[in-house]
Amino acid sequence: MFITFRCLNFPDLTVDGSYPLGAAIFALMMYRGHGPLVGVLCALLLGALAGLFTGILHTFSRIPALLSGILTMICLYSVNLRVMGRPNISLSENLGHRTIFVILRDAFPSIPEVYLRFIFLLLLLTFLKVIVDLFLQTEIGLSIRATGDNETLVETQGIDPNRMKLVGIALSNALVALSGAMFAQYQGFVDINMGIGMVISGLASVIVGEVLLRGKTIFVMTLQVILGAVVYRMATAIALNWGYNIGFKPYDLKLFTGILVILILSFPVLKEKLGRAG
Repeated sequence: MFITFRCLNFPDLTVDGSYPLGAAIFALMMYRGHGPLVGVLCALLLGALAGLFTGILHTFSRIPALLSGILTMICLYSVNLRVMGRPNISLSENLGHRTIFVILRDAFPSIPEVYLRFIFLLLLLTFLKVIVDLFLQTEIGLSIRATGDNETLVETQGIDPNRMKLVGIALSNALVALSGAMFAQYQGFVDINMGIGMVISGLASVIVGEVLLRGKTIFVMTLQVILGAVVYRMATAIALNWGYNIGFKPYDLKLFTGILVILILSFPVLKEKLGRAG
């Protein structure tokens, strides 16, 4: 979401489809007897192809960015169902599926599984942050950022902005699909509707991070995204817990999420107005 919304200035709604796509592809690879590494790599590749399809609709077919993402998202719903064969797939160890977390648990039996999961995901997150930081400081990465800032200026420098959009959108959705594959292993099953609301959650995380942490360097901006995602999920959990105590139900999750996002998006404006009033 940071790469498309902030670097490319491209409102990509493909995320709601590419997130479950990564989970579905991973589940398919597991059911076909492949290891989790193969499943994750396939999820990355298919996520990138989904983003590439959105980029082609926008750059070559001249379809508006929002509509391109919506069209791909709609298509991916059927594709995901086709891949999964049914709305839900279990990745339970009882069915013989050895996910990354199961392998880690067997390799380090003396360490509680909850700590193993946390350490592994923290290392994976750190690795991805370093890779993205380095990429965005390369010539291609700088061109992607410049395309989002001033597409006309990029063209005058002999850079094809359409190509930069394709690379950025493909990279973004590859990471989204990777997230879907990892979450499928974490929760132990895949659901066709697991991607609903991911665009809103991602955008809210980016904005929360920008509010909490200031800075314009690549290192700080990617750190903003991580911090924002953690704080956003914690706020959602607290709001849900509070809601359950006063009688709300699990199906009110989307209502809570929507209200929380509205408050987050309104916070910078309210802060500015209060500052002027003061």
